[in-house]
Amino acid sequence: MEVMPAIAAWTLVAITAAVSAASQAPASGSLAYTAPAGWQSRPAASSMRVAEFVVPRAAGDTEDGELVVYYFGTGAGTIDANIDRWIGQIQQPDASSTRDKARRSSQTVNGLRVTMVDVEGTYVAEVRPGSTDRHNKPGFRLRAAVVETPRGPYYIKMTGPAKTIGAADAALAAFVGSLRYVP
Repeated sequence: MEVMPAIAAWTLVAITAAVSAASQAPASGSLAYTAPAGWQSRPAASSMRVAEFVVPRAAGDTEDGELVVYYFGTGAGTIDANIDRWIGQIQQPDASSTRDKARRSSQTVNGLRVTMVDVEGTYVAEVRPGSTDRHNKPGFRLRAAVVETPRGPYYIKMTGPAKTIGAADAALAAFVGSLRYVP
């Protein structure tokens, strides 16, 4: 972790992931970003997670949100496949199509293509990868992004109560706006 004293409210965090196979790392370097004040860093829960943050809950919500940054090398599927998987982690209470309600956007940030999805509903993702146990969290919001870098894509996933994630809109926009690739 790198800290810049001139930016007291922000912490500069450089993310690096060790990749064992050269075929998984077409370029050296890492994704870097500036984490918003108030987001609490926590230890990564697995080797696939290169950074994790607790997003403080909004008034009235019963739990915090979270933002996780993942790096899998170059073999984690297409952008569309990942966005489809994320959309599949949300169900609509009225059984309507989550895909129809999902908002997708793309932008270029510091030379990196960033594709994002934003969707609300009941969060039903696996509790752990490969698990048959699933979350059942109504009133949740998922905001996720694929960040294309010379090293391969990084994945950012933010989940939590819809009010909490909505309250973090400006912080997430600043976070995404700070993404950059450090060779």
